[in-house]
Amino acid sequence: MADSPARAFLRLLREDAEVARAQDPAADSLLSVVLTYPGVHAVWHYRLAHAMWQSPLLRMPARMLSLASRLFTGVEIHPAARIGRRLFIDHGMGLVIGATAEVGDDCLLFHGVTLGGRTMNPGKRHPTLGDRVMVGSGAKVLGPLWIGDDAKIGANAVVTKDVPNGAVAVGVPAKNKVPAAQPPDPTSNGRSRSTPRTIEDPSQLIEYVI
Repeated sequence: MADSPARAFLRLLREDAEVARAQDPAADSLLSVVLTYPGVHAVWHYRLAHAMWQSPLLRMPARMLSLASRLFTGVEIHPAARIGRRLFIDHGMGLVIGATAEVGDDCLLFHGVTLGGRTMNPGKRHPTLGDRVMVGSGAKVLGPLWIGDDAKIGANAVVTKDVPNGAVAVGVPAKNKVPAAQPPDPTSNGRSRSTPRTIEDPSQLIEYVI
């Protein structure tokens, strides 16, 4: 028998906490994540506000919940934004996600990130992030861009153009560094494969502007 909507929602919230514990080496326990992680709290508040946003009669309460979350966590996520599963917001202070932004599954966003627009015109004006995207601290991703699966945005980068799958975008304005094709995989019948260089520490993406 299928879960009730309430049970499914609670399972989603638990998943948000578990991914934070799995990705943050400073997490002592699941309880510490639940009680002390503002990024997790912000995602939880968003999920409730987004559910409320689906009803026109609850849109004002949803915006009020979003405002309260910003005051409490330092993170501002518009209730109309679309966010996938297992988003981890590390630290989170100063992070902004606009109304028409879309975020895929298993993404990682650091503090100071802006998924914003470059125009006040109605319609799609915020970026779309694919799955497993990492955005470094202070990065600005502006406009109705597509950030491909497994892409990485360097700290303090200003991104105004699409980023291909698996690429690393750094600088102001950001330039894409697409990983070179790898040698053929012996198990792939001679087909080449293109995979991003593994980056063990997100700090390697930092490119500060002085």
